[in-house]
Amino acid sequence: MTRLIASLADIAAQYDALFVDLWGCVHDGITPFPEAIAALRGFKRGGGTVLLLTNSPRPRAGVEQQLASIGVPEDCWHTIATSGDSARAAMFRGVVGEKVYFMGEDHDQRFFEPLALIEDPVTITQVPLQEAEGIVCTGPFDPTADPSVNRADFLYAKQKRMKLLCANPDIVVDRGARREWCAGALAQLYTEMGGESLYLGKPHPPIYDLARARLAELGPVPANDRILAIGDGIATDIQGAQGEDIDSLFITGGLAAAETGTTDQPDPDKLAAFLARSQVTPTYAIAKLR
Repeated sequence: MTRLIASLADIAAQYDALFVDLWGCVHDGITPFPEAIAALRGFKRGGGTVLLLTNSPRPRAGVEQQLASIGVPEDCWHTIATSGDSARAAMFRGVVGEKVYFMGEDHDQRFFEPLALIEDPVTITQVPLQEAEGIVCTGPFDPTADPSVNRADFLYAKQKRMKLLCANPDIVVDRGARREWCAGALAQLYTEMGGESLYLGKPHPPIYDLARARLAELGPVPANDRILAIGDGIATDIQGAQGEDIDSLFITGGLAAAETGTTDQPDPDKLAAFLARSQVTPTYAIAKLR
């Protein structure tokens, strides 16, 4: 049974570390959420560790720069684990070959920078689709275009038995008031067409392995029952936490605001119906991180 809470402080003493989603919880891609910042600062003051766990396809350094550029202060978190770094590690191990076709925006070229975590990485070369051994996808070329515009390329790739490495399993994200497609939508389409997609972000295990490795850099890693995952993605943040056997706090006022009837708090009946349809049960729920 999901418990509705009024603030993070209500349950903070039960946990030593937080795995906190960014988009929809701490910021909207444009503006930070002051109440969320205050809540994370409060958790830190109580001795807890805040790890930002994001399905961003960017490397950790790129996410740090993005947070600074929109005004998320450094004093509300300790470290970051990104889907991008998890996917980069797989790419440099050669899971989609050495000659890859890149799908994404120009600002995601940092994805191909060397990664110190990998010993003896393969040499990655970006090539046209017709010369590629596999696909690396950080997102659509145009995040506002319907994923179906890629059908012709995906049909060719499927016939060549290429694997698609998805650096961000999210389907959509809200940038301010505008909803945009993410790499997960393209990977989903490719899979539906019969292709093979490889996922490295939430809710899949590799990103949680990376998160624990980041925690280990700071000190002892807490037991699962002392870690709380926070996020607004029921199929990513909450399902991932459930798969890792850690507690979760569902932010209902993000991606599922309409479905859960969220204003100051979610409508209990609509929340229950939404969770029943999703077949995922968060430990706690709240309208927004505060």
